[in-house]
Amino acid sequence: MRPVPNRRPEPKTAGALRRWWGLGQLVLAGLAVGLGQAPWGFWWLALVGLVLILHLLSHATTPRVAFRRGWLAGLGAFGLSMLWIIEPFLIEPERHGWMAPFALVLMVAGMALFWGLSAALAVWLGGARRMLRLWAMVPAFLALEALRGHLFTGFPWAMLGHIWIDTPIGQLAALGGALGLSLLALVLAVLLERAGQAFDAWRHRAKPRAWAMTALSLALVGALLGAGWFWGEARLAQPAPPARDLLVRLVQPNADQALKWDPRHAEALFFRHLDLSAAPGPGGRRPDLVVWPETAVPFFLDSAGEGLRMAAESAGGAPLLLGIQRRERGAPPGSATAYFNSLAVLDAQAAPLAVYDKHHLVPFGEYVPLIGQYADRPGLGWLSGFAAQALLGYTPGPGPRLLDLGAAGRVLPLICYEAIFPRNLRLDGPARPDWLVQITNDAWFGTRIGPFQHLAQARLRAIEQGLPMVRVANTGVSAMIDARGQVMQALGMGEQGVIDALLPGARPAPPYARLGDAPWHLALLLVLGFWALLRLRIKQLTRAP
Repeated sequence: MRPVPNRRPEPKTAGALRRWWGLGQLVLAGLAVGLGQAPWGFWWLALVGLVLILHLLSHATTPRVAFRRGWLAGLGAFGLSMLWIIEPFLIEPERHGWMAPFALVLMVAGMALFWGLSAALAVWLGGARRMLRLWAMVPAFLALEALRGHLFTGFPWAMLGHIWIDTPIGQLAALGGALGLSLLALVLAVLLERAGQAFDAWRHRAKPRAWAMTALSLALVGALLGAGWFWGEARLAQPAPPARDLLVRLVQPNADQALKWDPRHAEALFFRHLDLSAAPGPGGRRPDLVVWPETAVPFFLDSAGEGLRMAAESAGGAPLLLGIQRRERGAPPGSATAYFNSLAVLDAQAAPLAVYDKHHLVPFGEYVPLIGQYADRPGLGWLSGFAAQALLGYTPGPGPRLLDLGAAGRVLPLICYEAIFPRNLRLDGPARPDWLVQITNDAWFGTRIGPFQHLAQARLRAIEQGLPMVRVANTGVSAMIDARGQVMQALGMGEQGVIDALLPGARPAPPYARLGDAPWHLALLLVLGFWALLRLRIKQLTRAP
């Protein structure tokens, strides 16, 4: 029996430092993943960070340890990409500023839970074998990303697949949407992790099999990355559908959010919309359609006075699409009044041709969960100003609606963050829009991070649907986006002005526009269900006498 060598016990400080460094690696790797999101777009750095995260998660031997590690990695990723969440509270800092740190911590910690649950599920599915734990990360993370888009009304922001939007690979969203892009990121990360592990084994043990595994993994990474990049480049190189002979004017007033509803400034900001709309067009041509941003005017649709007439006149006889609040008086008299965040289409006589009411409302921004329209009841006055300017919260509309604008074609309207949900673009029946319009007020999101992520997701919707999008924002970024998600013209953050552009043509409906996420949900349910049943069966057999 060989004597056990005497080893000096590790100092407590050294052990603590090593544990803290292990936790710090997860947060740093999460930050790297966050840098793959707009406005930075470092997709390659995000891929490296994801490789390190999956490597550390796959070495967790229990779901509890995996959950803690996944949650820490999520803190890094969402802590960076969601920094803009404090901006709405800084519009009136003396009133809401104290809530900013709580909002950031709660939002980031809550979103990181999905990464923690993904890691815990993968480790439970994989059991004792690290290889199985690693590959189980793919369906586990995909399933929780899909769930994050639906749970508690959903919030599919900063998904893993969003790192590809600014690259040719982003065109793959026409086939599989954001979940398809996330799948590619996860598979590439797993293959790179396997390549690194095999190379390390080969370097230390000189095993030819490990060298072959390294070469095979890297070859698969190159093949997948190259094929996706080449396919995207080929799709972008295809001739664009001819633009429609429809000159659209996008009006960006750059109204300061802190002054937007101040009675001393509201009239001047309204006249700014009028002046921009009435300005001469290119070559003397007047626009065929004018679009204003979300909640562009300081009056209600049902009590506009001369406001609607002035707005219609500024458009020079062209139809005007404008964001406006409206209300429906309760019946019988004395009952609650319903308020809506709406888009109205005015004709040359200022008559509303069509009205769309926003149906996917922002929790705490446009309504208070479990309280609804009664945010101004006694004791809840501190919420007023966040649950809509009406101080009562908005009522959701009936759902997606196609508006027929005659010569301008059929348009699907989206108001603000409705554009981050692919399901908000799905209509009942075979009817398909000719184009999309998004009106928004991104002044709530600040000027550095949130508006650019919001724009990136709007571009993704255009790719998925094969439809051009007219995007009009109060403070930016307003853009004419073609059916491939490419920005044709844009007005940046903090700019005041107009864009006059012909409406790009639509492409044939791609697979994702026809199928949506249903195939992904079914596939994930089958894969995870079968894997879980197999895991339970193996566990039963190993416990049998």
